Parts: sequence; C-alpha cells; structure tokens
Amino acid sequence: MSHATHHREPHDHPHDAAAFVGAVACACEERGLRLTPLRLRVLELIAAEAKPVKAYDLLDRLKDEHSGAAPPTIYRALDFLLENRFIHKLESINAFVGCHHPSEAHQVPFLICDVCSSATELCDERVSKLLNEQARERGFGPRAQTLEVHGVCAQCRAAAKPD
Repeated sequence: MSHATHHREPHDHPHDAAAFVGAVACACEERGLRLTPLRLRVLELIAAEAKPVKAYDLLDRLKDEHSGAAPPTIYRALDFLLENRFIHKLESINAFVGCHHPSEAHQVPFLICDVCSSATELCDERVSKLLNEQARERGFGPRAQTLEVHGVCAQCRAAAKPD
C-alpha cells in the first residue's frame, strides 16, 4: 500500500528492541539488503536505547567490543540505516532513534522533551499530508520533511508539579 493512500490512525508504540531489530532484519531480507554484523550491532545499540542516541555515544559503546571502531565506521552504518528508513535522525539534537515502521516509507514528526530527552514518533500521517499540500499549493515540490517539536513531556511536567 502506498504512503499517499494509506491512512493510519494516530497511535503510540511501546519500546520493544527485539521486535524492532527483527522487523528490520525481515525488511532487509525482503528488499535484498545486506545487514552486515556491524550494521546490525549499530541497529541493536540504537534499539536498546529508550531515548535518542548520538553517533559518538554509539562509537564509545562499539569501541568496547571492536577496538578498531572509528567515526567513519559508525557513520557508514548510520547512513545505511537512514537511507533504508530503519532509523530517524533528529536533526535538532543530532541523535538517532529507531523507526517504528521500518518496512514502509513515511515521514513523521517527533515530540522531543527538553528535560529528559525522550523522543516520541507521532504516527499520524495527517501532519505530513498537510505540510505537503501546503507546499504544493505554493508551487513548492517537497522532497523530505523534518518536523521536531520541542517541549516538556507529560512525565516531566507531572514530576515538576509541586504536591
């Protein structure tokens, strides 16, 4: 089903690293993509995090396992994962998160908490559809979207309220 015709109701996803890695492995097999051991390990490290992770944090973790790991190594693996839509890059904080729908092309906004650094993928196509429509009405040909909304998540707001 194409992205343009598929409407998904807004929903949230629980954090399930094993299921995510399995879905990416299946998507690679279906698409004939090579999920090398290094790419898989970088994916596993991203999946293990409940929050966005920076490339140099990934590198530090990888160096514990592979002494020869260097920035180009990480960035090549991240490029593969990004190009194939298995992860998202949060530009405003220069960090990476797993994609909740790795087998389909989509563009989603993120809610990023400025207190705890959590990032919530908004699985609601209405936002990207509206942005694309607004762009086209102005004669603009959109190719990609990056929408990141910064603020304070419900948990941090609740924790900040005095009793």
